Amino acid sequence: MRQNALISVARQGATTIATARLALATVGLATVAGAQSPAPTVGDTARRVRVGGFVDGYYAWDIGRPPSRDRSIAGGALFGTQPARHNEFNVNLAFIDATLEAPRHRGRLALQFGTSVQANYAGEPTTGRVSGPGVQQFLQEAFGGVRIGPRTWVDGGIFFSNMGMEGWISRDNPSYTRSLVADYSPYYSTGVRVVHQPTAALAVRLDVVNGWQTISENNQGKGAGVRVDWTPASRHLGHTTTLSYYNLASEEAGSRLRLFNGVGANVTRGRWTLVGEADVGMQRRSPAEPGWSRWYGWMALARVRVRPAMAIVTRLERFADPDQVILTTGARTLGALSVPNAAFQGTGASVGVDVQAVPGALWRTELRGLRAARPLFPNGGAETARREGGFAVTSLAVTF
Repeated sequence: MRQNALISVARQGATTIATARLALATVGLATVAGAQSPAPTVGDTARRVRVGGFVDGYYAWDIGRPPSRDRSIAGGALFGTQPARHNEFNVNLAFIDATLEAPRHRGRLALQFGTSVQANYAGEPTTGRVSGPGVQQFLQEAFGGVRIGPRTWVDGGIFFSNMGMEGWISRDNPSYTRSLVADYSPYYSTGVRVVHQPTAALAVRLDVVNGWQTISENNQGKGAGVRVDWTPASRHLGHTTTLSYYNLASEEAGSRLRLFNGVGANVTRGRWTLVGEADVGMQRRSPAEPGWSRWYGWMALARVRVRPAMAIVTRLERFADPDQVILTTGARTLGALSVPNAAFQGTGASVGVDVQAVPGALWRTELRGLRAARPLFPNGGAETARREGGFAVTSLAVTF
C-alpha cells in the first residue's frame, strides 16, 4: 500500500547496513530483470537482479450499463480507474518488472498493460512529438538510485507518488477497488526523490517532480512534495500503527498554483486492519476569476481476516469537487442539446471478500455503491442520468 511505500523504502536502506546493505524501496517493488549486469564495483559484490510479474484479470457489471462499456459519467467522461469496463472480461493490470538491489545503488523497470492503465494515463499531456500517453502509459516505474548516506537514498526517473494510503497495484491494497481519494490523486510522479530514515520509527521523503501525475511536462513550472511516515514501536506481536502526512505544491497548466495536503493512518490489531485518509486540495483560479477552487475527500476502511485464507473488507467514502478541478464530469446529450453535467459531490460504500487459497493467487469480489448530489451516472441507453451508481466486480490476480 501507499502508506508503506516510504517506510519500506527507507527502512530497507537502514536494515541493509547490517546485512550487506541490500536495500530497495517503494511499495510493491517486485523484482528486476534478467539482462546481463556489468561487473560489480568494489563494495557492491552483493548486488542482485530479480525478475517477476503480476496479472490481474476481472469481470465487472455496472448497474448504469454505460453504452460505451467504459465505466463513466453519463455522456462518457471516464469515472475512476478500477474496474474500467462494464460487462466484459478483461485485464485490469498486468506487468513484468526487473529490480536491481545493491548496497550502493538500485533501480526498477516495470512495463505494464491493462484497462486501469489506459484509464489512469488518459490525461497524460501531449506536448511536442515525443510525449503523451502512447508510450508512457506502459512505464509503471523506471528509476535508478544511489545511496548517499547510511540512511539516505536518491532516486531519479518515474516512480510511485508520495501521496495517499492506497497504491497502484491491486494486490497491495486492503480492498480490491481503490477509493475516490486514491483515484483522484497521483499514483505516479516523474522527477527526483530523496528518502531518509532518521530513526527506526520515522521515514521522510522529499520529491521534486514535473507536476501532478505527469511524465510529459505541460508548463514551465515544477512541483515539490513531502511525505512523513511515523511507525512507533509496539509491545504486542501483530500490532502496528503508521501515521502519515503528505503534500504537493505544483504549478499546473495555465500557470495555476495547486496545493494538496493529506493525512492517513494504517492500524493493524491481530486479525483487524483499519485504514483512514482525509485529503484537501486547492488551486488558484484563472486571472479573470480571482480566488481558489477547492476539493476534498475522505475514506475509512476496515478489513478482518475471518479465516486464515479469507478476509472481509468494508469501506465508507466521500469526495467533492465543486469546481471540477480534478474530477471533470463532461456533458451528456438531451435531444439535440449538449447539457453540462453537474460537478461530482457524493458518498459511497463497498463490501468485499478476499480469498487466497494458494500463495501467489488472490481471488477478490466486491460490491460498491455511490450516490451523487445530482444525477450523474448512466441510465442504460436512456438520455436521462441517475444519482445512484454502482457495480459488482470479481478478480483473480496471480503474482509470479
